[in-house]
Amino acid sequence: MSNNKNSAHLSRRNFLKFTGAATATSGLALAGLGVSTAEATTVSVPKKWDEIYDVVVVGSGFAGLSAAIEAKLAGANVIVLEKMPVLGGNSSINGGGMAVMGSDIQKTQGVKDSVDLMLDDMFKAGLGLNYPVQARMVAERSNEAFEWCRDYLGVKFKDTLAHFGGHSVPRTHTTTIQSGSGFVDPMIAKCEELGVKIEKKIYVKRLIVDDNRVVGLEIIPKYREGKENSTDVKFLKANKGVVMAAGGFAADVLYRTTQDPRLGSELDTTNHKGATAECLKELIRVGGNPVQLSWIQLGPWASPDEKGFGLAPIFAGYAAYPHGIMVDPETGKRFVNELADRKIRADAIIKTGHPAICIVDEVGMQPAKHVVGKLLERNVVHKFDTIKELAEFYKIPYAELEAQVKRYNDFVSNNQDPEFGKPLEMGQKSMATAPFYAARFWPKAHHTMGGIEIDTESRVINIETRQPIPGLFAAGEITGGTHGACRLGTVAIPDCIVFGRIAGTMAAKA
Repeated sequence: MSNNKNSAHLSRRNFLKFTGAATATSGLALAGLGVSTAEATTVSVPKKWDEIYDVVVVGSGFAGLSAAIEAKLAGANVIVLEKMPVLGGNSSINGGGMAVMGSDIQKTQGVKDSVDLMLDDMFKAGLGLNYPVQARMVAERSNEAFEWCRDYLGVKFKDTLAHFGGHSVPRTHTTTIQSGSGFVDPMIAKCEELGVKIEKKIYVKRLIVDDNRVVGLEIIPKYREGKENSTDVKFLKANKGVVMAAGGFAADVLYRTTQDPRLGSELDTTNHKGATAECLKELIRVGGNPVQLSWIQLGPWASPDEKGFGLAPIFAGYAAYPHGIMVDPETGKRFVNELADRKIRADAIIKTGHPAICIVDEVGMQPAKHVVGKLLERNVVHKFDTIKELAEFYKIPYAELEAQVKRYNDFVSNNQDPEFGKPLEMGQKSMATAPFYAARFWPKAHHTMGGIEIDTESRVINIETRQPIPGLFAAGEITGGTHGACRLGTVAIPDCIVFGRIAGTMAAKA
């Protein structure tokens, strides 16, 4: 492996030719791709519905399944529609970390946390653009969502906490398998137990509006990629409500570049290929208000040496970032707080113009040891007997790297990082126990903070009337506002579950 600036990734020059983020107004102007809200009623109500339900949920991730469960518990007849041939979407492939404020695990471990502290962290990462009421709801109800997952659904959590970037204290609760499937699988099982119908390979072509109320959907059954314009359609009626929980659009290169022209096809994504914008555009077409679409998060723990999300984020998030250091291979020196929020770290890596190297020793590697074997086999992580061997492999100036490691170890011994202010509250040890492990990191498009505007009852807000659109609800990454400019790591799961549960309950009562 070589540290080659010409490797296939977004170049520093291309990325930095636009400073800051694209403006919110440009995101709004391009969001609907020229579709007027006046066209909201162009899909006529069918003379006959093929299937009739009380609540139709679009998407089978954290938000959609949470909504389906609560709608069913509220007495509704529910169906979940999933575009892909497998369930779960991005929820199944994420790292399984859930930010929770005030849990019994935090209390047992003596962690002092509060709603205001979690909110401060969210606002700092979000550059103050977070919708305050929604953000507060996520913080306040995160423990309720955690206990619902653990005690009602049977999600299995570790009895330890992780300290993720941007958080002031350890508050990330992780599934025992360190995967989002640790949530999704119990949710699917609960849906099956309750009698919630789930169908895969369903493409949502249109929302159907009657007298300004969303009453159903036009869908393409047995969907295959490239068949978006199929005329083989069905019409599903929703007597009470439709819940849109179809996720974000980080894998939709065309659409994401209308929001941020820097994020072209040369930039990889952590998302599965179905994370595209058609459902968001449909919400906009029927009058939903798109907010903050140009804020697209890049994951600073992604490796260019594996495709998609991969396993490197687990190595980075649980081991290398909290217990090790990240250096610029040209200088051998640290250049950012390894536990800063995602935007700060991603921007810092990109500014160097090439992948960074993250290093951790045998002791610090332990929280990620279950994935390290696979990462070594895949040549994503490499193992070295000495720091000198590591420096030679990555072509890092050895003297500078050795001095950096010594300086960092002194910081750990003194429990204070005067260079970058990295929190050292996870029992970090001096990085001195061989062997040493390292990997390259370069950001990938990860999370779309913007989406459709909702209120505190998960109702979609009309862009012109500023009133909820009757019969239409949304939750999860397809919504915007909660996270502002940058989502704080592991806050996605409580966001999806808190508002997913609300959406399901409200739709069943609509």
